[in-house]
Amino acid sequence: MPVDPNLRTLDIEIPTQPEVLVQLSMLMSEEDIDLNAISSLVETDMALAAAVLKAVNSSLYGLRGRVQTVQQALTYLGLREVSAITFEMGLRAAFPPAAELEPVWQRAAERGLMMGRMGQMLGVDPWAAHSAGLFEECGKAVLYRHAPSHYPAMLRAAGSDAELVQLERTAFGVSHDALGAALCESWGLAPAAVASVRHHVEVQATLQMPDTLQRRGISAISTIASVLLSDVTQLETVAHEIAPQASLDEALMLRAARRITEQLETAKEHERG
Repeated sequence: MPVDPNLRTLDIEIPTQPEVLVQLSMLMSEEDIDLNAISSLVETDMALAAAVLKAVNSSLYGLRGRVQTVQQALTYLGLREVSAITFEMGLRAAFPPAAELEPVWQRAAERGLMMGRMGQMLGVDPWAAHSAGLFEECGKAVLYRHAPSHYPAMLRAAGSDAELVQLERTAFGVSHDALGAALCESWGLAPAAVASVRHHVEVQATLQMPDTLQRRGISAISTIASVLLSDVTQLETVAHEIAPQASLDEALMLRAARRITEQLETAKEHERG
């Protein structure tokens, strides 16, 4: 999909989707998905395959045995999570390595996993939820690449993403949430994922979804995931506010959030043990 023409006038480059991810999306859209074709595709890019296997074997997924091939990863984790990891690695590779962005990528991996699994539990498109979580902060990487000399200072100066978007709009005429949504559109993510990325700062700061937001389930899951990553003591309060706006069951949302938290803690304990 094309990038918003208004963003093009700002001379901020949106990276193109890597060809391997284009092909992966095509394979995933087929009626009869060929897992062998998907594993073969990923393994044709040795650097990408190595990055995927490193992520699969991290403490985040808590596998008890070491996975050595992409095919094994598909067997243990399933198509959605392995495909999401592949998208995560492809997204990271689209930007120069930077220490300042490492927290962004780490949150992306954990948030994406949380949102995909919560989506599955809540009956909300789990692939769209997972990809929305991965791409939520990708606009920060776009701005870092655009202005590497002074964007890191903006990241350090902002006490919250709501403050950061104000700094970004003043400095660049656009904020990372809008740029992230533009990247999602250009990479062909689902409209619900694009909308979640576009509105995540506003919704998480105010706990109010704008009237223009039509596909609300993923945005609600994004807001819950942000609480799990930052201040879990606010979980019940946030769920009470956000679930009705997305027509989701509050009790089921809380149950899903707590289950995901338990899964991640178990994985971390396994890694420590």
